[in-house]
Amino acid sequence: MTDIIQLLPDHVANQIAAGEVVQRPASVVKELLENAIDAEATEVKLIVKDAGKTLVQVIDNGKGMSVTDARLSFERHATSKIKSAEDLFQLHTKGFRGEALASIAAIAHVELKTKRPEDELGTAIEIEGSQVKSQDVSVTPVGTSVAVKNLFFNIPARRNFLKSDTVELRHITDEFHRVALAHPNIAFVFYHNGAELFHLPQEKYRQRVVHIFGNKTNEKLVPVEEDTEVLKISGFVGKPEYSKKTRSEQFFFVNQRFIKSPYLNHAISAAFEGLLKTGYHPSYFLNLTVNPKTIDINIHPTKTEIKFDDEHTLYAILRSAVKHSLGQFNIAPVLDFEHQSSLNTPYSYKDKVGKAPTIEVDRSFNPFADDTDTAQSSSSGHTHFKKAPAANWEGLYVGLESKENNSNTDFSSVTFESDSKTASVFGDSAVETHKTTFQLQHKYIVSTLKSGMLIVDQNRAHQRVLYENFLKHVTIKEATSQQLLFPLQLEFTPDECKIIEELKANLEHTGFAFSEGSENTITITGVPVGVPESEVSSILEQLISDVKQDVPDANFSAADLLAKSMAKSLAIKNGQALNHTEQEHLVNSLFACKEPNMSPTNKPTFVTMSVDDIENKFN
Repeated sequence: MTDIIQLLPDHVANQIAAGEVVQRPASVVKELLENAIDAEATEVKLIVKDAGKTLVQVIDNGKGMSVTDARLSFERHATSKIKSAEDLFQLHTKGFRGEALASIAAIAHVELKTKRPEDELGTAIEIEGSQVKSQDVSVTPVGTSVAVKNLFFNIPARRNFLKSDTVELRHITDEFHRVALAHPNIAFVFYHNGAELFHLPQEKYRQRVVHIFGNKTNEKLVPVEEDTEVLKISGFVGKPEYSKKTRSEQFFFVNQRFIKSPYLNHAISAAFEGLLKTGYHPSYFLNLTVNPKTIDINIHPTKTEIKFDDEHTLYAILRSAVKHSLGQFNIAPVLDFEHQSSLNTPYSYKDKVGKAPTIEVDRSFNPFADDTDTAQSSSSGHTHFKKAPAANWEGLYVGLESKENNSNTDFSSVTFESDSKTASVFGDSAVETHKTTFQLQHKYIVSTLKSGMLIVDQNRAHQRVLYENFLKHVTIKEATSQQLLFPLQLEFTPDECKIIEELKANLEHTGFAFSEGSENTITITGVPVGVPESEVSSILEQLISDVKQDVPDANFSAADLLAKSMAKSLAIKNGQALNHTEQEHLVNSLFACKEPNMSPTNKPTFVTMSVDDIENKFN
């Protein structure tokens, strides 16, 4: 029997590795930007076309590579970052695996141009699908330029798997934000299809946050600073009143590397306990500096997961540092009896001796004196106040004595207001109302059927009713709008404003009315009928969150997503008490829908139990 195990060729192994390292164009952007930072660049330019499907190019002014290094950089597990296994626990660079460039070159057309400051000429290399097509001497500026074209050209299934340009661009922008926030000392420029999206100069951390998320962000930030032997914390948290329904403004950086940590995120949430509304999340931009020996980054190729030696200590320090900042800047309410200046004793009074208060008594005052006495006392310099007697007070009791003495009064002839029978106007049948529904646990509505029992989930049922209603308005474009007396101005980041602008036409069809607003501000002059003004902000935030997770491609999909998002925001919440009329109306409205069985998210809205099912429970 022949041997069947074979060593895979390098280009096949690279394609397999690319499946984990390069998931979408944003992965390429991340790897190339981190390589530029490791090259000690001070200016980095990112150029993207067609959301990275056609071109991703990163140009830096770093230290460049020699001819040999440029050729070796595309080999598997070739890296300048580490030399031994011990170096994995002394990492000061972004990359260390030596997989990125080899994986990218296996599934794209790559052009590399690089030059060191001491060299007169640079090197240009072209690679297609792991095959080196050319290597020449080139005239190029100091630094490195890597252009990745036609991503997944040799893996059609992966290329078809990519989302729309809007979705992929959003992922690229997220990666750009993460790298740019971690390195405010480096200048970044970002172009997409020839248009400049971001131009970030070298600046302080606060300015970098403001430049990325809009000028209005500045007033929302609360500084956090803490320095211990274990951990150094610097950065900002957002004020509780500016919290969001999405987690789009939550950034942890450990040794200038973006990470995701649900455990540390819980520490921040614990510090904000009691300050946030239900369903809202705090914003934070925190840099954590720890000893590289105490962390393990080599968990996943994306390097966004980190294992800490002592997570519990980091949790406690992080929670207390954020809580201290919220209290220090009077964000969190404190019980302090000395914070009012009116209660403080001036220092100049410390040597003064207290005097007993003097009491003056007007001994001539007589409350029973007549007007002449009062006038005399007034003229003597004292003013008195006397209660005037009620006029004709005797008249209040006229006739009462005769009624009390008349013991033969016929009380049957006396009519009382409470005895009136208002129900008789509607007939006797209106008085006898039979409750056909009742509410269980403020979550389910239970009703009877001929064959048994009906149990309705009130939240999902109301979502279905609202969803079909909104979808109808968007489709026929005849929604009624309720004009606001005072326009509502809401602030969003540039990315969020762009999303709302894209959905503006569909929002107007549901009943929203917009007017021209300033930069990063949306001005709303009208809302759909039945939508409270206080809910508008949360509706739009929820919509932005839903769009980021599942950006629609076709126009119908956009309308469908909008209807789903607004239905989810405005639906009756579980735990809300409903009276009998509201319960019946909701049940009737649900069964008037075209698809009453399922919620907009394809979950059952009700279940039925037949009499036989109930009887089986007792057997």
